[in-house]
Amino acid sequence: MKHLALLTICLLGCFFSCSDKQQDFPFYNPDLPVEERINDLLGRLTLEEKVSQMMNQTPSIERLGIPEYDWWNEALHGVARAGRATVFPQSIAMAATFDDQALYETFSMISDEARAKYHQYQKDNEYDRYKGLTFWTPNINIVRDPRWGRGMETYGEDPYLTGRMGVAVVKGLQGNDPRYFKTHACAKHYAVHSGPEWNRHEFDVTVSPRDLWTTYLPAFEELVTEGNVQEVMCAYNRYDGTPCCNSNKLLTDILRNTWGYDNIILSDCGAIDDFWRKDARTPRHETHPDAETASASAVRSGTDLECGGSYHALLKAVQDGLITEEELDVSLRRLFRGRFELGMFDPDASVPYAAIPYSVVESPEHVAQALDMARKSMVLLKNKNNILPLSKEIKKIAVIGPNANDSVMLWANYNGFPGKTVTILEGIRSKATNAEVIYELGCRHTTRDSVTSDNGIRTPVDYKAIASKAKDADVIIFAGGISPRLEGEEMPVDAEGFKKGDRTDIELPGVQKEMIKALKETGRPIIYIVCTGSALALNWEEANADAILNAWYGGQEAGTAVADILFGDYNPAGRLPVTFYKSADQLPDFQNYDMKGRTYRYMTEAPLYPFGYGLSYTTFEYRNAQLSKKKIGRDEPVALTLDIANTGDRDGDEVAQLYIKNPNDPEAPLKTLKAFKRINVKAGATVQLSLELPSKSFQSFNDPKQIMEVRPGTYQLLYGGSSDNKDLKSIELTIE
Repeated sequence: MKHLALLTICLLGCFFSCSDKQQDFPFYNPDLPVEERINDLLGRLTLEEKVSQMMNQTPSIERLGIPEYDWWNEALHGVARAGRATVFPQSIAMAATFDDQALYETFSMISDEARAKYHQYQKDNEYDRYKGLTFWTPNINIVRDPRWGRGMETYGEDPYLTGRMGVAVVKGLQGNDPRYFKTHACAKHYAVHSGPEWNRHEFDVTVSPRDLWTTYLPAFEELVTEGNVQEVMCAYNRYDGTPCCNSNKLLTDILRNTWGYDNIILSDCGAIDDFWRKDARTPRHETHPDAETASASAVRSGTDLECGGSYHALLKAVQDGLITEEELDVSLRRLFRGRFELGMFDPDASVPYAAIPYSVVESPEHVAQALDMARKSMVLLKNKNNILPLSKEIKKIAVIGPNANDSVMLWANYNGFPGKTVTILEGIRSKATNAEVIYELGCRHTTRDSVTSDNGIRTPVDYKAIASKAKDADVIIFAGGISPRLEGEEMPVDAEGFKKGDRTDIELPGVQKEMIKALKETGRPIIYIVCTGSALALNWEEANADAILNAWYGGQEAGTAVADILFGDYNPAGRLPVTFYKSADQLPDFQNYDMKGRTYRYMTEAPLYPFGYGLSYTTFEYRNAQLSKKKIGRDEPVALTLDIANTGDRDGDEVAQLYIKNPNDPEAPLKTLKAFKRINVKAGATVQLSLELPSKSFQSFNDPKQIMEVRPGTYQLLYGGSSDNKDLKSIELTIE
């Protein structure tokens, strides 16, 4: 025992003396310029060590005191996959708030939780995945087609809305300290990526330069040039025959040279494998013969970091002359700059974000914000005869449907795990304290097997029997729609209407239609709560339900938010960030990336519900619209000032929207959103609002020159409460 104690003392003494020596390396000195620290560190690394630091799972370098680090972390709508965290509404829902300031505040809270969790993990010597500071968020791909299962992760179909919301996310995550980034944000998936999920590892996207520059790239450009995003993730698919993570046009010509981006580019997970690996079960691009060639080619194109393991082959690629060590250093400089600027090599005392206490994780303030965002996100689609809000004196309520008591559905995907989740059923029961609330599952999302006996045998539901239990209710609340267990990223789902995470149509599953039709036969009023990550064709429901509330996947406080809206404690004002089509017949082929006929910007048919649409319990009027100038030069900004009057008897939010119609470009969108503002207006009051339009708002694509430019001519500025022409007023502006 004496010898063991002596050995322990010796080992501890060696550890502390080694650590002290390691801290003497110049790259550990926080007072030195970052570039000097990078130079010192790179000069100490062997080629093998350099290669090891170019994949998401970086091993420790013990001789230099550098711990392991995994770059892979998620924070789509809260810190994800890392235990307890506040779960805010899914991204598509937060897009429906049309409130980028509230989104910024939300992601400032998310990055607080991220920092607190990271520093606790460091103290506990936990360095594995989902415990770092580099978050692969936001997803700013455009929802060109509602059948894409990952549309829920985005901010919808509009490039401008996506850009504004994306910048808010980036700034909230990265913080505003002059020296350190709070966390890293990552703009993904670059570029022209929005399904299908089932063939993404081999799919080759062909799209016109006009659609590329006016639809698929604008949000990425905003996050790079305005948001100063620190990471960009290249997509799985090919673009014009070349994998995105090997595309000189996307990565070098546009991202690095045109936009001046010099931060980290990383691959989607396994994307480099798709260059070369052969797999009979998962067809891939197979554009390269082996891992060495694929990895060298990706790095030379600008992909600094791989999520995966193909980059192990870079060692042999250097030895074989396919790439030089100096070329690897270009990427390594970006990677280590990122870690230095996050304070990973500095003492906590030097990093202000290290002082954020762990108590912020799912704190009362953050839970309150989750509730506020859930309320703001919900879109009232129908309210026949003002059946909503319901009276709190109502006597009997029947709550039925597969989403009524499902907490996990509310978390969506890429989620954290809250300490408590309020389901829709629980929210209604807590609110309607004077009512008898009965609950029936009714049916599952896609099957009639809803009743499970004691011996585990499922039996088909009897729709009429379920409906008969609700026949004497004052109101029936049906909570249906779909689920993140049916739509999402490359999923093993083959239910009717669904394929590998995507949808094959946009209809409500047939079993739910049968259930709600049986409920309709009771003659009782039906309030339909829709949970979904994108558009559904709700034609029968629009014609037959008394009210429809789109609740999305609303996060941990969704049930409270639904009840607040149903019973009038919150006046809904969410707006659709995607068009709700009448059927898939209104859509082009899913694999066609051309924008013709897609979204409110190019669709000539009437949709079921238009982009920007949403009802309120009050009414608003737009008055006294004036431009700061009626004529401007091509480089001049302009402002539209107007009054918004609340002409109803309830306080409420209005989302003012400003669209531009460009008659000077025959290929331009029918109209396109260029400004919005969510404001609260008291009942009977009027608020003046100014919507600013910088000169780039009027840019269109010049096909012969292949550039964006402002053309002279007369433009229509359309303003109102949705994109529907009947909701818009017009004023003209001349650009000289």
